[in-house]
Amino acid sequence: MNTTFKIKAEIAKAITGKEENIELLMISLLFNGHVLLESVPGTGKTMLAKSFAAVIDGAFSRIQFTPDVLPSDVTGIQFFNPKNQEFELRPGPIVANIVLADEINRATPRTQSSLLEVMEEAQVTIDGHTLVIDQPFMVIATQNPVESQQGTFPLPAAQLDRFFIKIKLDYPSLEEEKRMIQLHKNQLKVDKLEKVVELEEIHTMKEEVASISVSEDVEQYILGIVRETRNHPDIELGVSPRGTLALIRAAQGKAYLAGRNYVVPEDVKSMVPFVLTHRIYLSTEASLTKSAERVLQELLHSVPVPVESGLL
Repeated sequence: MNTTFKIKAEIAKAITGKEENIELLMISLLFNGHVLLESVPGTGKTMLAKSFAAVIDGAFSRIQFTPDVLPSDVTGIQFFNPKNQEFELRPGPIVANIVLADEINRATPRTQSSLLEVMEEAQVTIDGHTLVIDQPFMVIATQNPVESQQGTFPLPAAQLDRFFIKIKLDYPSLEEEKRMIQLHKNQLKVDKLEKVVELEEIHTMKEEVASISVSEDVEQYILGIVRETRNHPDIELGVSPRGTLALIRAAQGKAYLAGRNYVVPEDVKSMVPFVLTHRIYLSTEASLTKSAERVLQELLHSVPVPVESGLL
């Protein structure tokens, strides 16, 4: 059975209507990419993250962010053990395979910045001691829309750029909400889900997805999109080189899950909203009438798409 199908089937026992989001989480996991889940309260952000972690055979931890959470509460501390009269290292919850950073925008900027090193380099420094985190490593952060919440701290550009993709969760459809009610009646909880994917299987998939072919034409197409974000009149801050690499990897992941060993332009286009939306900042004027999603869609129409005959 296909690994992604197994994950979807198991998670469907606890939540419904999240198939595309599960695929995006899977793509991120294959590249040690971090995910930002955003939506209004009560739409299943935390449930999705916990369910995904539950079916992966690896260490899982959760950090519930509030304004009083300190950086050391995330990374860990050195503490003095009076029993043996020595300092001992106590790693924080960030040292795990999958970390749920719940309501990350409720943490202060100082605490948010404690995640920068670990999200970029998969290592954490505690009082001069560096711990390398075992692979795979993935942070799944959740946040409610900043404009609708009091006591939140918007993530800075440097932090947002470290998220491989951003997923906005919508309200469920009527059928999905009906199914959700049935699941609630059956009282199936996340802790009842089975681990259906071994870490060794993930390592194998990571090697396979890295070999997905990206033709020169598709590379030029990706570069064209990125360059346009830096020159577009509605965009004040365009996509960084980190974003360029993220788009290439996301397209490889999309092709891999589709069963292809090469990337097509449609893979790139389908991943643009998830990889680039949080990496651009609109000008003040443009932000009054447009969204980042809309600007990116307009931008895609202006970049020539390579013909498929040149891809193989």
